[in-house]
Amino acid sequence: MKAKHMKPTLSVLAAALAIAASCVPGAMAAVSADEAAQLKTRLTPLGGERAGNKDGSIPEWEGGFKGGNARQGGRRTDPFANEKPLYVVTAQNLAQYATRLSEGQQAMFKKYPGYRMEVYPTHRTAQAPQWVYDNTLANATRAKTVNNGFAVEGAYGGVPFPIPKTGQEAMWNHNLRWQGEAYRSRINTWITTADGKKVQVSDSVVDIQMPYYYKEGSLDSYKKEPYLLRLVTNGPAQKAGEALLIRDPMDPVAIGRQSWQYLTGQRRVRKLPNAAYDTPSFVTSGVSNFDEIYVFSGAMDRYDWKLVGKREMLIPYNANKIFAPAKDSDAMAERHLNPEHVRWELHRVWEVEATLAAGKRHVIPKRRFYLDEDTWLAVLADGWDAKGQLWKTFWYLPIVAPDVPAVMAGPFGHYNLQSGDWIANNMMNEKPEQISVGKRQPESYFTPDALAGEGVR
Repeated sequence: MKAKHMKPTLSVLAAALAIAASCVPGAMAAVSADEAAQLKTRLTPLGGERAGNKDGSIPEWEGGFKGGNARQGGRRTDPFANEKPLYVVTAQNLAQYATRLSEGQQAMFKKYPGYRMEVYPTHRTAQAPQWVYDNTLANATRAKTVNNGFAVEGAYGGVPFPIPKTGQEAMWNHNLRWQGEAYRSRINTWITTADGKKVQVSDSVVDIQMPYYYKEGSLDSYKKEPYLLRLVTNGPAQKAGEALLIRDPMDPVAIGRQSWQYLTGQRRVRKLPNAAYDTPSFVTSGVSNFDEIYVFSGAMDRYDWKLVGKREMLIPYNANKIFAPAKDSDAMAERHLNPEHVRWELHRVWEVEATLAAGKRHVIPKRRFYLDEDTWLAVLADGWDAKGQLWKTFWYLPIVAPDVPAVMAGPFGHYNLQSGDWIANNMMNEKPEQISVGKRQPESYFTPDALAGEGVR
């Protein structure tokens, strides 16, 4: 007797489609509407925990910074300048605080006995406009990673994964964090050699624009190119006039980072073949690799990513006091940033671990990142070499910028724990206008033709 052919019901088809979707390589579904609703209750609009910790040393998030302008003319001022440190971490009391420190920071105390952390009261100053909060809520239920997690679809105008389930989602939050629609920084880059000599390797103007965050844009009209960068070097003399242009796509593996360089000696713009991964950056004279810029940037396919979880850590935060000295050199000690001008606070962070993927190569086979829960900025990171030895420890100083409004990225760099040299990028103490925000350039400004025109002038 032949079995009767039954027409599948709608529920059976839906279940089958759901199973099929879950089997697509690299596809990660968005969270449910019920889970996303936590962004209005238990979680902040960008995905942090609203509540403070048990002993109150991390306070409740109450909407962000409410203290005024935090700038004087073009300079970023310290809104908490009248506060005194709660305590100071030194090599002598390191064991008392070790559980709240990254491995790299612990190594700094051991390598440099004079290193110290001045720890201040925690202020949860992170904030964004309401439309960014609205877009973040929408992203929670529509955004997903594709192409094995190396690309994003369905995200626009807000944090893509405010409730992350994977390490890649958390790192996408870092790459697509809110820092305004556009801003210009006037920056110096310094390398300090192992014998303590400070060398200025770049005096530049950097324009960064985020089409992903155009207020009037939408998911449908957005051109899937979230990040535009144009850097023009004014000095030192042998590098004056050089320029760099980067346009990052939402799928940096399949499409690739689009980048160009203008060289004054050649008087032409050339397309760069690989301004990404562990290619040494000429902007830093090769001391940093391209994917170490901003602690991490670019494609993620060289690594397997693991979302380890959350922990309470001492991290640099509300770090406007780094701009207090009139000279960059006064903000830097011989072996590290001047501890007197670095503010540390206790915050919750997401820990993400990256290990070299099968069949891939990278000069840093293992990396660990610490992302501030309120801003998604990777404020600290560590990197290990091929022998498993701790090699570099990275830092990023978040700056209060209520005119954006945001906590945005200031100076960043890394310490080489093996060689003893280190680098400080985005130093702005000597610049009358440090970070100017809000003026958007036409997108033609971020093209090779425009870069060529700049060079000719």
